[in-house]
Amino acid sequence: MNVGGPATQVSGLCELFDQEEFDHRLYTGYVHGGEEDRLRLRKVAVQVHRVPGLGRSIDPTGDLRALHRLAGAMRAFRPHIVHTRTTKAGALGRMAVTVSGVGAARVHVFHGHLLDGYFSGPKRWAYVRAERFLATLSDRLVTVGSQIRDDLLQAGIGRPEQYVVIPPGVRLGPVPGRAGARHALGLAADAPVVAYVGRLTRIKRPDRFVAVAEAVLRRVPDCRFVVCGGGELLEDLERWIRPIRGSFHLLGWRADVETVYAGADVVLLTSDNEGAPLSLIEAGMAGIPVVSTRVGSVAEVVRDGDTGLLAAPRVDELAAHVVRLLSDRALAHRMGRSARDWTTAAFGVERLVADTEALYRTLHGASRRRPVPETSHM
Repeated sequence: MNVGGPATQVSGLCELFDQEEFDHRLYTGYVHGGEEDRLRLRKVAVQVHRVPGLGRSIDPTGDLRALHRLAGAMRAFRPHIVHTRTTKAGALGRMAVTVSGVGAARVHVFHGHLLDGYFSGPKRWAYVRAERFLATLSDRLVTVGSQIRDDLLQAGIGRPEQYVVIPPGVRLGPVPGRAGARHALGLAADAPVVAYVGRLTRIKRPDRFVAVAEAVLRRVPDCRFVVCGGGELLEDLERWIRPIRGSFHLLGWRADVETVYAGADVVLLTSDNEGAPLSLIEAGMAGIPVVSTRVGSVAEVVRDGDTGLLAAPRVDELAAHVVRLLSDRALAHRMGRSARDWTTAAFGVERLVADTEALYRTLHGASRRRPVPETSHM
Protein backbone atom coordinates (compact mmCIF):
# COMPACT_ATOMS: atom_id res chain seq x y z
CA MET A 1 0.00 0.00 0.00
CA ASN A 2 2.82 2.41 -0.86
CA VAL A 3 1.69 5.84 -2.02
CA GLY A 4 0.57 5.49 -5.62
CA GLY A 5 -2.23 4.44 -7.92
CA PRO A 6 -3.02 0.94 -6.61
CA ALA A 7 -3.18 2.01 -2.96
CA THR A 8 -5.37 5.00 -3.78
CA GLN A 9 -7.80 2.86 -5.77
CA VAL A 10 -7.97 0.14 -3.12
CA SER A 11 -8.56 2.70 -0.36
CA GLY A 12 -11.46 4.27 -2.21
CA LEU A 13 -13.04 0.92 -2.98
CA CYS A 14 -12.73 -0.44 0.55
CA GLU A 15 -14.22 2.73 2.02
CA LEU A 16 -17.20 2.94 -0.35
CA PHE A 17 -18.17 -0.63 -1.27
CA ASP A 18 -21.76 -1.59 -0.52
CA GLN A 19 -21.07 -3.41 2.75
CA GLU A 20 -24.31 -5.37 2.62
CA GLU A 21 -23.61 -6.82 -0.80
CA PHE A 22 -19.83 -7.19 -0.71
CA ASP A 23 -17.98 -8.68 2.25
CA HIS A 24 -14.37 -7.89 1.44
CA ARG A 25 -10.96 -8.32 3.00
CA LEU A 26 -7.74 -6.56 2.07
CA TYR A 27 -4.45 -8.49 2.16
CA THR A 28 -1.26 -6.56 1.58
CA GLY A 29 2.45 -6.65 2.27
CA TYR A 30 4.83 -4.12 3.75
CA VAL A 31 6.33 -0.91 2.40
CA HIS A 32 10.12 -0.66 2.11
CA GLY A 33 12.80 1.25 0.23
CA GLY A 34 12.17 4.84 1.27
CA GLU A 35 8.51 4.75 0.26
CA GLU A 36 5.57 5.75 2.42
CA ASP A 37 2.52 3.68 3.38
CA ARG A 38 -0.57 5.48 2.10
CA LEU A 39 -2.82 4.15 4.85
CA ARG A 40 -0.54 5.62 7.50
CA LEU A 41 0.21 8.85 5.65
CA ARG A 42 -3.43 9.65 4.86
CA LYS A 43 -4.85 8.05 8.03
CA VAL A 44 -7.19 5.85 5.99
CA ALA A 45 -9.54 3.82 8.18
CA VAL A 46 -9.35 0.51 6.29
CA GLN A 47 -8.80 -2.83 7.99
CA VAL A 48 -5.73 -4.55 6.58
CA HIS A 49 -4.46 -8.12 6.86
CA ARG A 50 -0.66 -7.89 6.54
CA VAL A 51 1.07 -10.80 4.82
CA PRO A 52 4.58 -11.58 6.13
CA GLY A 53 7.06 -11.99 3.29
CA LEU A 54 5.03 -10.00 0.78
CA GLY A 55 6.99 -7.01 -0.55
CA ARG A 56 7.98 -5.35 -3.81
CA SER A 57 11.32 -7.15 -4.27
CA ILE A 58 11.57 -10.78 -5.34
CA ASP A 59 12.45 -12.98 -2.36
CA PRO A 60 11.93 -16.72 -3.05
CA THR A 61 11.69 -17.66 0.63
CA GLY A 62 9.42 -14.77 1.59
CA ASP A 63 7.31 -15.14 -1.55
CA LEU A 64 6.73 -18.85 -0.91
CA ARG A 65 5.71 -18.03 2.66
CA ALA A 66 3.33 -15.36 1.41
CA LEU A 67 1.83 -17.78 -1.13
CA HIS A 68 1.01 -20.35 1.55
CA ARG A 69 -0.36 -17.71 3.90
CA LEU A 70 -2.64 -16.33 1.19
CA ALA A 71 -3.84 -19.83 0.28
CA GLY A 72 -4.62 -20.51 3.94
CA ALA A 73 -6.51 -17.23 4.26
CA MET A 74 -8.57 -18.12 1.19
CA ARG A 75 -9.49 -21.53 2.58
CA ALA A 76 -10.70 -19.84 5.77
CA PHE A 77 -12.59 -16.98 4.11
CA ARG A 78 -13.88 -18.89 1.04
CA PRO A 79 -14.05 -15.84 -1.29
CA HIS A 80 -16.06 -15.90 -4.49
CA ILE A 81 -13.74 -13.35 -6.13
CA VAL A 82 -10.03 -12.71 -5.64
CA HIS A 83 -9.04 -9.29 -6.99
CA THR A 84 -5.29 -8.63 -7.31
CA ARG A 85 -3.15 -5.59 -8.14
CA THR A 86 0.55 -5.01 -8.91
CA THR A 87 2.81 -7.50 -10.63
CA LYS A 88 4.13 -9.73 -7.87
CA ALA A 89 1.03 -9.64 -5.67
CA GLY A 90 -1.00 -10.43 -8.77
CA ALA A 91 1.10 -13.51 -9.46
CA LEU A 92 0.99 -14.77 -5.86
CA GLY A 93 -2.72 -14.04 -5.45
CA ARG A 94 -3.79 -15.82 -8.61
CA MET A 95 -1.58 -18.83 -7.88
CA ALA A 96 -2.89 -18.93 -4.31
CA VAL A 97 -6.41 -19.46 -5.66
CA THR A 98 -5.18 -22.60 -7.42
CA VAL A 99 -3.25 -23.82 -4.37
CA SER A 100 -6.18 -23.18 -2.02
CA GLY A 101 -8.72 -25.01 -4.16
CA VAL A 102 -11.49 -22.50 -3.35
CA GLY A 103 -12.40 -22.02 -7.00
CA ALA A 104 -12.80 -18.24 -6.77
CA ALA A 105 -13.11 -16.08 -9.86
CA ARG A 106 -9.85 -14.25 -10.48
CA VAL A 107 -9.58 -10.58 -11.44
CA HIS A 108 -6.25 -8.83 -11.98
CA VAL A 109 -5.72 -5.11 -12.52
CA PHE A 110 -2.90 -3.67 -14.64
CA HIS A 111 -2.34 -0.12 -13.40
CA GLY A 112 0.34 -0.03 -16.06
CA HIS A 113 2.71 -2.65 -17.40
CA LEU A 114 6.41 -3.48 -17.39
CA LEU A 115 6.72 -3.85 -21.15
CA ASP A 116 8.57 -0.56 -21.66
CA GLY A 117 11.31 1.10 -19.67
CA TYR A 118 11.75 -1.54 -16.98
CA PHE A 119 13.47 -4.55 -18.56
CA SER A 120 15.24 -5.50 -21.75
CA GLY A 121 16.24 -8.77 -23.33
CA PRO A 122 15.77 -11.91 -21.22
CA LYS A 123 14.04 -10.14 -18.32
CA ARG A 124 11.37 -8.64 -20.57
CA TRP A 125 10.89 -12.02 -22.25
CA ALA A 126 10.45 -13.67 -18.83
CA TYR A 127 7.94 -11.00 -17.75
CA VAL A 128 5.83 -11.47 -20.89
CA ARG A 129 5.90 -15.27 -20.57
CA ALA A 130 4.88 -15.05 -16.91
CA GLU A 131 1.98 -12.68 -17.63
CA ARG A 132 0.80 -14.86 -20.52
CA PHE A 133 0.65 -17.82 -18.15
CA LEU A 134 -1.06 -15.83 -15.39
CA ALA A 135 -3.66 -14.61 -17.89
CA THR A 136 -4.74 -18.25 -18.30
CA LEU A 137 -5.50 -18.27 -14.56
CA SER A 138 -7.61 -15.10 -14.81
CA ASP A 139 -11.31 -14.60 -15.47
CA ARG A 140 -10.99 -10.86 -16.07
CA LEU A 141 -8.03 -8.59 -16.80
CA VAL A 142 -8.70 -4.97 -15.92
CA THR A 143 -6.68 -2.05 -17.29
CA VAL A 144 -6.86 1.60 -16.30
CA GLY A 145 -6.82 2.71 -19.93
CA SER A 146 -7.39 1.46 -23.46
CA GLN A 147 -3.77 1.92 -24.52
CA ILE A 148 -2.56 -0.29 -21.67
CA ARG A 149 -5.00 -2.99 -22.80
CA ASP A 150 -3.86 -2.71 -26.41
CA ASP A 151 -0.18 -2.94 -25.43
CA LEU A 152 -0.80 -6.09 -23.39
CA LEU A 153 -2.83 -7.73 -26.15
CA GLN A 154 -0.11 -6.91 -28.69
CA ALA A 155 2.34 -8.71 -26.38
CA GLY A 156 0.09 -11.78 -26.44
CA ILE A 157 -1.08 -11.40 -22.83
CA GLY A 158 -4.66 -12.58 -22.45
CA ARG A 159 -7.57 -12.59 -24.90
CA PRO A 160 -9.67 -9.56 -25.92
CA GLU A 161 -12.80 -10.94 -24.24
CA GLN A 162 -10.99 -11.12 -20.89
CA TYR A 163 -10.31 -7.38 -20.77
CA VAL A 164 -12.32 -4.66 -19.08
CA VAL A 165 -11.21 -1.02 -19.01
CA ILE A 166 -11.97 0.70 -15.69
CA PRO A 167 -10.35 4.16 -15.43
CA PRO A 168 -9.02 5.28 -12.04
CA GLY A 169 -11.23 6.97 -9.49
CA VAL A 170 -9.93 9.69 -7.19
CA ARG A 171 -11.31 11.69 -4.30
CA LEU A 172 -9.23 14.79 -3.63
CA GLY A 173 -9.48 16.51 -0.27
CA PRO A 174 -10.35 20.20 0.16
CA VAL A 175 -8.01 22.33 -1.94
CA PRO A 176 -6.68 25.39 -0.06
CA GLY A 177 -6.32 28.81 -1.60
CA ARG A 178 -3.19 29.64 -3.53
CA ALA A 179 -1.86 32.17 -0.99
CA GLY A 180 -2.35 29.83 1.96
CA ALA A 181 -0.76 26.94 0.08
CA ARG A 182 2.27 29.05 -0.88
CA HIS A 183 2.70 30.14 2.73
CA ALA A 184 2.46 26.55 4.02
CA LEU A 185 5.08 25.37 1.52
CA GLY A 186 7.46 28.27 2.08
CA LEU A 187 7.07 29.57 -1.46
CA ALA A 188 7.03 33.20 -2.58
CA ALA A 189 3.56 34.40 -3.42
CA ASP A 190 4.50 35.65 -6.89
CA ALA A 191 7.08 33.05 -8.01
CA PRO A 192 6.27 30.69 -10.92
CA VAL A 193 6.07 27.17 -9.45
CA VAL A 194 6.36 23.76 -11.16
CA ALA A 195 5.54 20.63 -9.14
CA TYR A 196 6.57 16.98 -9.33
CA VAL A 197 4.35 14.60 -7.33
CA GLY A 198 5.26 10.93 -7.10
CA ARG A 199 7.89 8.32 -6.40
CA LEU A 200 11.53 9.09 -7.10
CA THR A 201 12.23 6.00 -9.12
CA ARG A 202 13.94 5.29 -12.43
CA ILE A 203 10.84 4.87 -14.57
CA LYS A 204 9.54 8.29 -13.42
CA ARG A 205 12.75 9.92 -14.69
CA PRO A 206 13.41 12.54 -12.00
CA ASP A 207 16.72 13.13 -13.81
CA ARG A 208 14.69 14.35 -16.79
CA PHE A 209 12.67 16.56 -14.45
CA VAL A 210 15.90 18.19 -13.30
CA ALA A 211 17.08 18.64 -16.90
CA VAL A 212 13.75 20.31 -17.76
CA ALA A 213 14.13 22.54 -14.70
CA GLU A 214 17.57 23.65 -15.90
CA ALA A 215 16.14 24.48 -19.33
CA VAL A 216 13.19 26.38 -17.86
CA LEU A 217 15.44 28.40 -15.54
CA ARG A 218 17.31 29.73 -18.57
CA ARG A 219 14.02 31.31 -19.70
CA VAL A 220 12.30 31.88 -16.33
CA PRO A 221 15.09 32.46 -13.79
CA ASP A 222 12.77 33.02 -10.81
CA CYS A 223 10.91 29.71 -11.29
CA ARG A 224 10.75 27.34 -8.32
CA PHE A 225 10.46 23.55 -8.50
CA VAL A 226 8.64 21.59 -5.82
CA VAL A 227 9.20 17.84 -5.41
CA CYS A 228 6.65 15.94 -3.33
CA GLY A 229 7.63 12.32 -2.83
CA GLY A 230 10.51 10.02 -2.04
CA GLY A 231 12.14 6.82 -3.16
CA GLU A 232 15.40 5.13 -4.00
CA LEU A 233 16.63 8.05 -6.15
CA LEU A 234 16.31 10.72 -3.46
CA GLU A 235 20.06 10.93 -2.84
CA ASP A 236 20.69 11.04 -6.59
CA LEU A 237 18.17 13.84 -6.94
CA GLU A 238 19.88 15.85 -4.21
CA ARG A 239 23.16 15.46 -6.10
CA TRP A 240 21.64 16.37 -9.50
CA ILE A 241 20.09 19.60 -8.23
CA ARG A 242 23.17 20.81 -6.33
CA PRO A 243 24.05 23.53 -8.90
CA ILE A 244 20.46 24.88 -8.80
CA ARG A 245 19.57 23.92 -5.22
CA GLY A 246 18.12 27.35 -4.45
CA SER A 247 15.40 26.81 -7.04
CA PHE A 248 14.21 23.51 -5.51
CA HIS A 249 11.97 22.69 -2.55
CA LEU A 250 12.13 19.01 -1.54
CA LEU A 251 9.03 18.25 0.52
CA GLY A 252 9.24 14.48 0.99
CA TRP A 253 5.99 12.58 1.36
CA ARG A 254 3.09 14.76 2.49
CA ALA A 255 -0.43 13.88 3.55
CA ASP A 256 -1.73 17.23 2.29
CA VAL A 257 -0.90 16.73 -1.37
CA GLU A 258 -3.79 19.10 -2.16
CA THR A 259 -1.61 21.89 -0.76
CA VAL A 260 1.16 21.04 -3.23
CA TYR A 261 -1.21 21.22 -6.19
CA ALA A 262 -2.78 24.46 -4.95
CA GLY A 263 0.64 26.07 -4.64
CA ALA A 264 1.72 25.12 -8.17
CA ASP A 265 1.22 26.81 -11.54
CA VAL A 266 2.06 23.65 -13.49
CA VAL A 267 2.40 19.96 -12.60
CA LEU A 268 5.10 18.21 -14.64
CA LEU A 269 5.39 14.46 -15.26
CA THR A 270 8.52 13.20 -17.03
CA SER A 271 8.04 9.39 -16.99
CA ASP A 272 9.19 6.87 -19.57
CA ASN A 273 6.17 4.66 -18.84
CA GLU A 274 2.85 5.20 -17.06
CA GLY A 275 -0.62 3.79 -16.72
CA ALA A 276 -3.19 6.50 -16.01
CA PRO A 277 -1.26 8.73 -13.57
CA LEU A 278 -3.23 9.79 -10.51
CA SER A 279 -1.02 12.83 -10.00
CA LEU A 280 -2.31 14.25 -13.29
CA ILE A 281 -5.90 13.47 -12.35
CA GLU A 282 -5.47 15.07 -8.93
CA ALA A 283 -3.79 18.13 -10.45
CA GLY A 284 -6.76 18.49 -12.78
CA MET A 285 -9.21 18.23 -9.90
CA ALA A 286 -7.27 21.01 -8.18
CA GLY A 287 -7.59 23.14 -11.33
CA ILE A 288 -3.89 23.01 -12.27
CA PRO A 289 -2.77 22.42 -15.89
CA VAL A 290 -0.17 19.73 -16.54
CA VAL A 291 2.72 19.00 -18.86
CA SER A 292 3.55 15.35 -19.42
CA THR A 293 5.29 12.85 -21.62
CA ARG A 294 2.86 11.13 -23.96
CA VAL A 295 3.26 7.58 -22.61
CA GLY A 296 0.92 4.76 -21.58
CA SER A 297 -2.64 5.99 -21.13
CA VAL A 298 -1.64 9.58 -20.26
CA ALA A 299 -3.50 10.84 -23.34
CA GLU A 300 -6.69 9.32 -21.90
CA VAL A 301 -6.24 11.45 -18.76
CA VAL A 302 -4.90 14.68 -20.28
CA ARG A 303 -6.70 16.26 -23.21
CA ASP A 304 -3.76 17.67 -25.11
CA GLY A 305 -4.23 21.37 -25.75
CA ASP A 306 -7.33 21.53 -23.55
CA THR A 307 -6.45 20.36 -20.02
CA GLY A 308 -2.68 20.29 -20.47
CA LEU A 309 0.16 19.80 -22.93
CA LEU A 310 1.75 16.51 -23.96
CA ALA A 311 5.17 15.96 -25.47
CA ALA A 312 7.61 13.30 -26.54
CA PRO A 313 10.03 12.29 -23.77
CA ARG A 314 12.38 15.11 -24.80
CA VAL A 315 13.71 17.79 -22.48
CA ASP A 316 13.38 20.60 -25.03
CA GLU A 317 9.72 19.87 -25.81
CA LEU A 318 8.74 19.50 -22.16
CA ALA A 319 10.57 22.68 -21.19
CA ALA A 320 8.94 24.64 -24.03
CA HIS A 321 5.48 23.55 -22.84
CA VAL A 322 6.27 24.52 -19.25
CA VAL A 323 7.54 27.94 -20.29
CA ARG A 324 4.46 28.48 -22.44
CA LEU A 325 2.10 27.86 -19.51
CA LEU A 326 4.17 29.96 -17.12
CA SER A 327 4.29 32.82 -19.62
CA ASP A 328 0.62 32.76 -20.65
CA ARG A 329 -1.41 32.93 -17.43
CA ALA A 330 -4.71 33.24 -19.31
CA LEU A 331 -4.00 29.98 -21.15
CA ALA A 332 -2.96 28.26 -17.92
CA HIS A 333 -6.11 29.37 -16.11
CA ARG A 334 -8.31 28.28 -19.01
CA MET A 335 -6.67 24.85 -19.10
CA GLY A 336 -6.95 24.56 -15.32
CA ARG A 337 -10.69 25.22 -15.40
CA SER A 338 -11.15 22.71 -18.22
CA ALA A 339 -9.02 20.15 -16.34
CA ARG A 340 -11.17 20.52 -13.21
CA ASP A 341 -14.38 19.98 -15.17
CA TRP A 342 -13.02 16.99 -17.11
CA THR A 343 -11.31 15.09 -14.30
CA THR A 344 -14.11 15.62 -11.80
CA ALA A 345 -16.65 14.22 -14.27
CA ALA A 346 -14.56 11.33 -15.58
CA PHE A 347 -12.44 10.14 -12.65
CA GLY A 348 -14.53 10.37 -9.49
CA VAL A 349 -14.13 7.59 -6.94
CA GLU A 350 -17.88 6.94 -6.95
CA ARG A 351 -17.66 5.96 -10.62
CA LEU A 352 -14.76 3.61 -9.86
CA VAL A 353 -16.78 1.90 -7.13
CA ALA A 354 -19.85 1.56 -9.38
CA ASP A 355 -17.76 0.11 -12.24
CA THR A 356 -16.04 -2.37 -9.93
CA GLU A 357 -19.26 -3.51 -8.27
CA ALA A 358 -20.79 -4.01 -11.73
CA LEU A 359 -17.78 -6.14 -12.72
CA TYR A 360 -18.19 -8.29 -9.61
CA ARG A 361 -21.84 -8.89 -10.43
CA THR A 362 -20.90 -10.17 -13.89
CA LEU A 363 -18.67 -12.71 -12.14
CA HIS A 364 -21.46 -13.87 -9.83
CA GLY A 365 -21.51 -17.25 -11.53
CA ALA A 366 -17.82 -17.51 -12.40
CA SER A 367 -16.56 -19.35 -9.30
CA ARG A 368 -15.08 -22.49 -10.70
CA ARG A 369 -15.77 -25.28 -8.24
CA ARG A 370 -18.62 -24.52 -5.92
CA PRO A 371 -22.16 -23.18 -6.04
CA VAL A 372 -22.51 -19.41 -5.83
CA PRO A 373 -24.63 -18.15 -2.92
CA GLU A 374 -26.88 -15.11 -2.99
CA THR A 375 -24.16 -12.51 -2.46
CA SER A 376 -20.71 -12.02 -3.97
CA HIS A 377 -17.57 -11.55 -1.88
CA MET A 378 -14.14 -10.13 -2.50
